[in-house]
Amino acid sequence: MNQKRLSASLVFTFCTVGVLIFTLPKTLLAAEAPHELGTILPLWSIIPFAGILLSIALFPLLAPHFWHSHFGKVSTFWGLIVAVPFLLVFKGAALHEILHIYIADYVPFIILLWSLYTVAGGILLKGKLRGTPIVNTGMLAVGTFLASWVGTTGAAMLLIRPFLRANAYRKRKTFMVVFFIFLVCNIGGSLTPLGDPPLFLGFLHGVPFFWTFKILPHMLLASGILLVLYFILDSINFKKETLPDREEGEEKLKVVGTINFLFLMGVVGAVLFSGLVHLGEVNVLGVERNIQSLIRDAAMVVMGLLSLKFTPWQIREENEFTWFPIQEVAILFAGIFMTMIPALAILRAGEEGAARALIASVREPYHFFWITGGLSSFLDNAPTYLTFLNTALGRFFAGVPEKTAVAHLISQKGIYLEAISAGAVFMGANTYIGNAPNFMVRSIAEEAGVEMPSFFGYILKYSLVILIPIFVIVTLVFFR
Repeated sequence: MNQKRLSASLVFTFCTVGVLIFTLPKTLLAAEAPHELGTILPLWSIIPFAGILLSIALFPLLAPHFWHSHFGKVSTFWGLIVAVPFLLVFKGAALHEILHIYIADYVPFIILLWSLYTVAGGILLKGKLRGTPIVNTGMLAVGTFLASWVGTTGAAMLLIRPFLRANAYRKRKTFMVVFFIFLVCNIGGSLTPLGDPPLFLGFLHGVPFFWTFKILPHMLLASGILLVLYFILDSINFKKETLPDREEGEEKLKVVGTINFLFLMGVVGAVLFSGLVHLGEVNVLGVERNIQSLIRDAAMVVMGLLSLKFTPWQIREENEFTWFPIQEVAILFAGIFMTMIPALAILRAGEEGAARALIASVREPYHFFWITGGLSSFLDNAPTYLTFLNTALGRFFAGVPEKTAVAHLISQKGIYLEAISAGAVFMGANTYIGNAPNFMVRSIAEEAGVEMPSFFGYILKYSLVILIPIFVIVTLVFFR
C-alpha cells in the first residue's frame, strides 16, 4: 500500500473522530458516564468490536489485496458504527467514555509502541554468526530475555534478521522461525509492562510495574521447556546439514547504533518513573491524568526523536526499517479502542450487565487462563486482556472504582490476574494473528526464502503439538 494512501487513511480516521467529538457542545466535555451505563447497553452493542477483530483476523487470509489497500477504511467503518449512535443516544456520557479511552489508554499505548519500535530499529547486529544449535538456542534465550524490556516487537525486529542470516546456509529453517515466534514474539514479553501491550494496558489501569514478575515462574517453565525442545530439534537437524567453510575477510560480529541502548534505557526509566512517582493529577478534556504519566509519555517521544536524530539512516536501511508496521497498528487500534467501549462497560457492570452469563460461568483461575488465552490466539491479545481484566473486576468487585478494584484483585485474588496475564501473553503464540510481531516475523522470514507453514498448518503442526501440552502443564502447576 502506498504511503500517501496509508497516511490519508490515518488522517481520515483521526479527523472523523475529532469532528464527532469537537462539533458537540463544549459543555458535554464535563459530563461523566453514569456508573449504570454498562447495565443499559445490550449485548449486541459489542458486535462492532467482534467485527473489527474478525476483520483483522480473516481479511489478510481471505482477501489480502483488499485488506492491504483498505484496512484503514475498515477500521474507520467499525469505529463510526459505534461512535455515531453512541454519541447520539448517550451524549455527554458517551463523549466522556470516548475521550477517556483515547486519552488515558490509546495515546500512551501507541507512544510506547512507537518509541520502542523506533529505538530498536536503530540498532543493527552486523557480521557473520554461524547458526549452530548452541548459537541459535543462545539467540532465542537472549531474545526471550530482551522481549520483556524492549517489547516483543522491539526484540523481534532487533534479532530476526541476524537470526535468519546466521542460518542462511541451513536447509531446514521453518521450525527455527516458529520457535522464534513462540519465545521472542510472545512468551518472552511476560515480565514487565514494556514486554507486551496487554501488560502495559494493565499498568495503565493500576497494575504496579513490578507486579508482573509474579509470572516469572510461569515464564521460566514454558520458555525452559521450549528452549530444551528447540535445542534437541536443532541438534537433530544440524547433523543433516553441511557447515560451510568460513570465508576470508568476513566481517567480525559487532553492534552498530549502540547509542540507542541509551535511549532504550530512557524509555524504561520513563515507565518506571511513572509507576513509582506520584505528582498529582490534571484534567485533560474531562479525563483525569496523572502528571507523571504525561511526563512519561513526553519522555518516550523524546527518546524516539533522539534516536531518529542521532542514528544514521543507513543503519535503519540495513535493518530494512520502514514506518508501515507502526502506522498499521496505530490505524487499526484507533478502531479497536473505539469499538471495545461497550464491551468494557458491560463487563465492568458485572452480573448486572448483559454479560452476566459469561461472568457467572468464569469462576476458576484456569477458566480465565484458557478463555483469555484462547481468544488471544485469534483476536488481538491487548483488548482481550483488558476485556477479561474487567470481567474479573466485575465478577469480584462490581461497582467499585477501577483503581480500587484492581488493588483488591491483586491483594485478594492475585492468581486470577496471573491467569489473565499469562493467558494473554503466552497464547498469543498459538496463531499468526495472536500478536502483532508474529505476522511481521513471518513476512520477513518468507522474504528471506524460508518456507513458512500456512495459517492452519502453523496451528496443526506446531501449536497443537508443542504449545498446548506446555500450557496444560502450566495450568496443572499454577492454576488448577
